Amino acid sequence: MPATIIDSAIFGNIFSTAAMRQIWSDENRTRKYLDIEAALARVQGRLGIIPAEAAEEIVRNCVLEKIDMAKLAEQTQRIGYPVLGVVSQINALCRDKLGEYCHWGATTQDITDTATVLQIREALDLVDSELAAISAAMADLAARHRDTPMIGRSNLQQAVPITFGYKMAGLLSAIERHRERLAQLRPRVLVGEFAGASGTLASLAEGGLDIQAGLMRELGLGQPDIAWHTIRDNIAEVGCFLGLVSATLGKLSMDVKLMMQTEVGEVYEPFAHGRGSSSTMPQKRNPISSCYIHACISVVRQHAAALLDANVADHERSTGPWEIEWIVLPEIFCLTAGALAQSRFVLEGLEVDPARMRANLDLTNGLVVSEAVMMGLGPYIGREYAHDLVYDICRIAIRENRPLLDLLAENAEISRHLDRTALASLCDPANYLGLSGEMVDRVLRSRAGRADPQ
Repeated sequence: MPATIIDSAIFGNIFSTAAMRQIWSDENRTRKYLDIEAALARVQGRLGIIPAEAAEEIVRNCVLEKIDMAKLAEQTQRIGYPVLGVVSQINALCRDKLGEYCHWGATTQDITDTATVLQIREALDLVDSELAAISAAMADLAARHRDTPMIGRSNLQQAVPITFGYKMAGLLSAIERHRERLAQLRPRVLVGEFAGASGTLASLAEGGLDIQAGLMRELGLGQPDIAWHTIRDNIAEVGCFLGLVSATLGKLSMDVKLMMQTEVGEVYEPFAHGRGSSSTMPQKRNPISSCYIHACISVVRQHAAALLDANVADHERSTGPWEIEWIVLPEIFCLTAGALAQSRFVLEGLEVDPARMRANLDLTNGLVVSEAVMMGLGPYIGREYAHDLVYDICRIAIRENRPLLDLLAENAEISRHLDRTALASLCDPANYLGLSGEMVDRVLRSRAGRADPQ
């Protein structure tokens, strides 16, 4: 009976995805053990390390359907590790004791670590695909709303105008960096392990490195320069990478939640009948996906720290830190998959309300463009004096709840230099977007350049 959110029949596809769960399942992990043992036998058979007949028999029986999973569970509980149970079952399946050559010169951690790397490779492919889809959705929103004015916010207060495209382009730039990081970490992380008891290949001193090289070619992995049984920076790098990805998704969900507030109402998660409703308040439209993203990414960040703890390993084979990875690495990937899927859902169906964005720009009767007015007056009366003058007028506007434009136009010192038409132009938030559009274009061009180096 499932006991975690990830494996829950009810919550599982909210907090994760079926595809990612399958990668980290008992069945897929065991299949990886079998793939590695079969590849090792093939390589050693070709090199004459073990009899060719034994290699063929071992390969023939490295099939998941031949493994008794219930028996493997019992063996694992008794032994402490599943690999020996798998090898024992393969040995029993082989004729004429040819299975005795299975796992020749390997140690449990060689098989376990290499299986984990194979799972990471599959999992990173899923992450890569989701990041590409999220990038495309963000790029579309950034392009469509390149010039859609909205208020920028600082310390949760209205600051100066930006565009919604600018907000999306900022997030897009981070997603593109994550895609670049992913490409860079693959060759560092996708490296297998085959080194024997203390990492020296002592049991296979003759031909050990040839076996190692051949095994990694069979599996499509990089060959290590030296054993990494207790040097775990590669696994921690994956966790920290996913922590960075999830943090960006958390930033997205945070902004969507805040912009969905009733008093703001600038964007909404995709609508479906009944989605986000309250059991007692029929009018509500809660930010459901954003809530789940927030929960997922918070746990991912904590688990990334646990992977750093797993780096503090003792001597050449550790007593406990290694097992931390078994617990948290699958959960990091599964929860990140959930956050990615929810983020993609939000972005591909995001409802944007430009009219409400404009209305929010006008909430303060022009105060949000006080900087623009100050800068516009600066050439005539000096920037510092203009600051103090506009500051005092803003206080009057707040106290009397009057439009800033009216008070500016009534000020004799200001009207000597700028008439109402010029002041109205300065007070229009759509005229004070800075280089938002140009920055959006730069991000989109940079993304297109990475996608098409030609």
